[in-house]
Amino acid sequence: MDWRNEWFEFDDVTYLNLAGQAPMPRVSIRAAQEALEWKKNPSRLPDSIYFDLPNRVRELIAPLIGGRPEEIALTTGATGGLAAVAAGFDWKPEDEILIARGEFPAHLATWMPLMQAGRLQVKIIAPRERFITAADFLAHISKRTRLVSVSLVRFDDGARLDTQALAQACREAGALLLLDISQCAGAMPMDVRELGADFAVCSGYKWLLSPFGTGFFWARAERIAEMRPAPFYWMALEGAHEFHKLWQRNSWTPAPGARRWDSPETASFFNLAPMAASLEFVLRAGVENIWQHNRRLMAEMTERLPLDRCVLASPADPDARGPYACVAARSPEKTAALYEKLREAKVIVSLREGALRVSPHLFITERDIDRLLAVLVV
Repeated sequence: MDWRNEWFEFDDVTYLNLAGQAPMPRVSIRAAQEALEWKKNPSRLPDSIYFDLPNRVRELIAPLIGGRPEEIALTTGATGGLAAVAAGFDWKPEDEILIARGEFPAHLATWMPLMQAGRLQVKIIAPRERFITAADFLAHISKRTRLVSVSLVRFDDGARLDTQALAQACREAGALLLLDISQCAGAMPMDVRELGADFAVCSGYKWLLSPFGTGFFWARAERIAEMRPAPFYWMALEGAHEFHKLWQRNSWTPAPGARRWDSPETASFFNLAPMAASLEFVLRAGVENIWQHNRRLMAEMTERLPLDRCVLASPADPDARGPYACVAARSPEKTAALYEKLREAKVIVSLREGALRVSPHLFITERDIDRLLAVLVV
């Protein structure tokens, strides 16, 4: 199948930046256009959309991660889920949160202010070798550890964490495991329960092919009951469908499950209508198909990499990587120059932490990798 036809034309651009900002497929663009038509003429807006559309998105996310719809809250990105966990527990000043060195800033922005306020401690875990591993965390888990907050796939080097031993160590210490799956959900087969996660956070604008300002928060059902009450969006109330009667209530109980952490104005149909279309597309294309396609392309790139000019900046073992890989020139300055050279040649990658992050999808072919390598070798 020619998957490129599922997207609009790229104007002679080889786009290898899915880990930064994904292009939405045609079906999603059309869904966004239909949502604009609803707002242009609200008489066309379905009455049921305020509840049905968010629920449909939950149902579509669930099989992508091995969760259940009722365990999923809809957020504007990964930060919403991190904030829910930060607000959901009573932290003690001696509690430790473990974060990897160089972790994505959303984790730091969540936990460092609580440390500065004296509410908990943050321990930064440095890799003992080149890439962070579960073993690096295992060496620091203690009776004071309350939570490990970490990316399943790193944004800067594509390294994938083996979580099962880490999850087991967390359980033995009475600690929780929060995984940021923004750089792999929708492009890598996964089951959050098998991974051992208690929580998962994800942005929607990368591998879920959705608009910027979308995302989700997954909480294991057992953990939801342990989290303390907090203000929530009124549409998460039990019986919210009968909103005109809510003022008569004497109790304000959130509906069961994770929807109490939905971002306000959950049914933002400009975002959720195309998100639903994108998720349907990902499920139709098949996550395993996307995963194997990217592995083949990254294998070809790494095998043909001009080693006199570039080095692999991701783990060499493909089983230790996510759905993309990074390369670097022989110095940071040369890497930055190579990045500009690629842009001039209309080959779009990301420049992250002194490396070029190459992240393809189904619309990328071997010819696109040829085009990338043609710039790298000159």
